[in-house]
Amino acid sequence: MEYKKDDLITLVIDDMGIDGEGIGKKDGFAFFVKDSVIGDKIEAKIMKVKKGYAYARLMRIIAPSSERTDPICQFYKQCGGCQIQALNYEKQLAFKMNKVMNNMQRIGGFSQETLEKIMEPVIGMNSLGQTPYHYRNKAQFPIGTDKNGEIIAGFYATRTHVIIPNTDCALGVEENREILETIIKYMKENKISAYDEATGLGLVRHILIRKGFATGELMVCVVINGDRIPFQNQLADVLSKIKGMTSISINMNKKRTNVIMGPECYVIWGKDSITDVINGICFSISPLSFYQINPIQTEKLYNAALEYAGLTGKETVCDLYCGIGTISLFMAQKAKKVYGIEIVAQAVQDAKKNAERNHIENVAFYEGKAEVLLPQLYEEKGLYADVICVDPPRKGCDEECLSTMVKMAPKRIVYVSCDSATLARDVKYLCANGYELKRICPVDMFPQTVHVETVVMMQYCGKGKN
Repeated sequence: MEYKKDDLITLVIDDMGIDGEGIGKKDGFAFFVKDSVIGDKIEAKIMKVKKGYAYARLMRIIAPSSERTDPICQFYKQCGGCQIQALNYEKQLAFKMNKVMNNMQRIGGFSQETLEKIMEPVIGMNSLGQTPYHYRNKAQFPIGTDKNGEIIAGFYATRTHVIIPNTDCALGVEENREILETIIKYMKENKISAYDEATGLGLVRHILIRKGFATGELMVCVVINGDRIPFQNQLADVLSKIKGMTSISINMNKKRTNVIMGPECYVIWGKDSITDVINGICFSISPLSFYQINPIQTEKLYNAALEYAGLTGKETVCDLYCGIGTISLFMAQKAKKVYGIEIVAQAVQDAKKNAERNHIENVAFYEGKAEVLLPQLYEEKGLYADVICVDPPRKGCDEECLSTMVKMAPKRIVYVSCDSATLARDVKYLCANGYELKRICPVDMFPQTVHVETVVMMQYCGKGKN
């Protein structure tokens, strides 16, 4: 049968795609339907037809899946940030397990038999009375105006820069709402404009909010299209009254860009950072620092990485893309020496402060690109590492970095990844150049979304092996 745009079809959803969309088949033709879940019987409208598959819009649910649950967020469909909130949590974990497994097979080239032997159950947020909501210690809210010219804060709708007004995200902390409403009120009273991406005019672009879960400390950073914000003392005065407020700063971003933060911040009230504690280690976090957004799961993730490193107190460790030193300081507790490499200057300064604050002396931090500094430390200074730990951005490791890791030939490589596709690609390279994949563990850092963190351990075997 030939299918065309605007056709109405009935489907039973029997699979899910990597972005959380439901997949149903009809006459051997695959249909991808956003907002549907496995087990749903639905009516869908075809939106775009390709060779062998098509995209369709969910029109109505004829019979809901037993795995379906009611999303707690009223903006679930519009926002698109929580792609699988309509799927019960146990099935979310199964989906993420399969996602990692499929990428390791399809991209990494590992057999299902091999993976089933070494892959550990996904670590979820459904233990110890934890709930898979309100886990984000950081949120960045765009500021704009609605069709009536009223100032709004919220999140961008899927694949757009249209702001969905929402000051109370189900994944964020409860203080977000009070902070955002306070800033919007201040803007209205002082006639301060919101930034307009189309014209490049307007002052306030984004509001960054961070919270230390262990300390209760709050940070607010207002991102502006300028150098100063009017009546900043008034803004500081009203925000400082919110319980837990510790740091209020301004970030300057005057470029016509999608990048949220500019390179410079200045404090208008309180400290230049907040603190949080994970596994007994105290961390200083500044507005520009990378810090895992889910502190509850971060402890589980880093404990897994530490276990995989197999440290006895005699090892030298290199921690690449080390951020503010979170993994470095975890490793330093059981290593002889740890060297951390990070490109963000402020993060390196925070890492050094964190080491000092925690009286950890067997660490050294270097500012620069991992793919540049690691070869230099190896070739010019003769640095050898027994264990290399990497926690790169979504794009994965640069090939020069991977090449140097192979030349250094550490006994173990621990790879922490937020993208199992680039992880699979990099693991394939390493396992073709002397390493054997020994352990894999997915960790659900981002409940209600399709994203999953993964930690793997590779062991040196001296020959290519896959």
